[in-house]
Amino acid sequence: MIAILGTGKMGEALLSGLLRAGRAPSEIVATARRAERADVLRDRYGVQVMTNAEAAKSADTLVLAVKPQDMAALLAEIAPHVPSGRLVITVAAGITTAFVESRLGEETPVVRVMSNTPVLVDEAMSVISAGAYAAEEHLRHAEDLLRPVGKVLRIPESQQDAATALSGSGPAYFFYLVEAMVDAGILLGMPRAAALDMVTQSIVGAAIMLRDSGEHPVILREAVTSPGGTTISAIAELERHKVRAAFLDAIEAARDRSRQLASG
Repeated sequence: MIAILGTGKMGEALLSGLLRAGRAPSEIVATARRAERADVLRDRYGVQVMTNAEAAKSADTLVLAVKPQDMAALLAEIAPHVPSGRLVITVAAGITTAFVESRLGEETPVVRVMSNTPVLVDEAMSVISAGAYAAEEHLRHAEDLLRPVGKVLRIPESQQDAATALSGSGPAYFFYLVEAMVDAGILLGMPRAAALDMVTQSIVGAAIMLRDSGEHPVILREAVTSPGGTTISAIAELERHKVRAAFLDAIEAARDRSRQLASG
């Protein structure tokens, strides 16, 4: 049985993904802070909703999906109820495996995961790292849980804050870009709905080309960039406004914030 402790946006996304992947509702339990939220989860997914302590006692795998600032309180609550050797998966940004291990003790196997919201459409990017007591079997189990809802990549835990900034927050950067491009279309006289359709399909098509072609993004961009043409004029403006440097600074800032969350 899998327990998702803290079924907010990301927790619910993982829950729905597991069900779409074929898990039976009877195999999953959820926890929620508010009674009305528990009712929604029961009605929407047919899963059992327990207290954190009950879930910690009964489930074989615990997925900790609370906000980073709530993690210490959750661990203090469940620590007396987590049996030795129970696999714990944390999906909270900035929370290290050592943070969890130090509060649960008993050489608890912990796997740290950073996923992202495309789990809702089975296209998540999930990166996983083993804690001090997590063995190959624990990593494989985490991969089995996550692979049906997207791609899974193993990385050293030292790279987790960078992964949080790059892929964890990554979808937001694309939505921000889409918003800006749609606004540009409106500025040029395009109806909003038409502009959104064109931008969305362009990004979907470009992403699939990048994934499936195996080509470097520079090669794909150059294929669209004719000498003296429209694309190079746009690229020149982006470079003039230092958009590339802004992305570097933004993602570095997200990495730094992930580190701050880890340190409290």
